[in-house]
Amino acid sequence: MDDTQIWQTIDTERAATADLLAGLSDVEWTYPSLCEGWTVREVAAHISMARRVSMGTAFKEFVKARGSFNRMVDRTAREEARRPTAELVAELRGAVGYHKLAPGQSLKNALMDIMVHSQDIALPLGIERHMPIDAAVVAADDLWRIGFPFHARRRLAGHRLVATDADWSAGEGTEVSGPIEALVMLLAGRSATIPRLTGLRV
Repeated sequence: MDDTQIWQTIDTERAATADLLAGLSDVEWTYPSLCEGWTVREVAAHISMARRVSMGTAFKEFVKARGSFNRMVDRTAREEARRPTAELVAELRGAVGYHKLAPGQSLKNALMDIMVHSQDIALPLGIERHMPIDAAVVAADDLWRIGFPFHARRRLAGHRLVATDADWSAGEGTEVSGPIEALVMLLAGRSATIPRLTGLRV
């Protein structure tokens, strides 16, 4: 995928996730997501911030979080989550076509982020969503390459991951196979898609 195709996929995922959120009941917004400690509302708040995160804002929040990236992300998501659901949906929908990255973020990371967080919302609610296969391959490569914050290569050392629906594999050792989207979620530290994989002992 080239940059234009990646941005097109990000826009599609943002729009589809905004539609998903708009159709949720008040109770469903309170459901636990796949992100530890976050409900659907916190995840929605996190992904809705794309247009409003500047270098200056990020630096101020980083200082408030006493230099912890994870604490900064958690803090900002919880603050944003206080906003009405309609505003969060509108913010996410308004990010469609906004093609600027957050400070320190790569384009491939932005693609992975929206696809994984869409699943973080959908899967616990029993809503079936599928990642575009080509985009999932890009996300899997990126997750395998980077260290922080997922450390996929370290967590999955001793395993060879093989997609059954795409030309993708990584690692060495005991084979773990399944759909590329299930492998992406595993690489991102989620356990919800493990039942869709074979060869992984938990």
